[in-house]
Amino acid sequence: MQPSIHQFTINNIEGEAVPLSNYKGKVLLIVNTASQCGFTPQLEDMEEIYRDFRAEGLEILAFPSNDFGGQEPLEGAEIQQFCLRKFEADFPIMEKSHVKGAKASELFQFLGDHKQNGAVNAKPNWNFHKYLVNKNGEVVNYFLPITKPNSNKVKKAIQKELNS
Repeated sequence: MQPSIHQFTINNIEGEAVPLSNYKGKVLLIVNTASQCGFTPQLEDMEEIYRDFRAEGLEILAFPSNDFGGQEPLEGAEIQQFCLRKFEADFPIMEKSHVKGAKASELFQFLGDHKQNGAVNAKPNWNFHKYLVNKNGEVVNYFLPITKPNSNKVKKAIQKELNS
């Protein structure tokens, strides 16, 4: 059995602690986001697949980050307001965090390191890097920023995990 993300507790955008064990039995798409990036319209694509697959057990967790090009200048409630107003994003938005380098959060260190997660070796190289996590909290796949969340490739991978 692979290591699980269920060991982590993270903060949501309001600063409230959220144990990832709350998501046991759910398929997760974890995405580092930014409001001022060329890929920011992917927030709309994320909301589309969230609506399409939420009832089947998909959760999307957005992690705003300013690590790439300073493209997340907003803070806290401003980020949530932006996502809601511009993209009607209804999925959970987590606290702004570091996703790369020595300052990366423990969760993103785990997600990007094969030695820790047992499956993938893919640290975010830009905003909108996506990790797919199965119902047991195991990292099973990742998608580069250029891969749209509502692409057939991502949808098929999500559906496969929802069906298992």
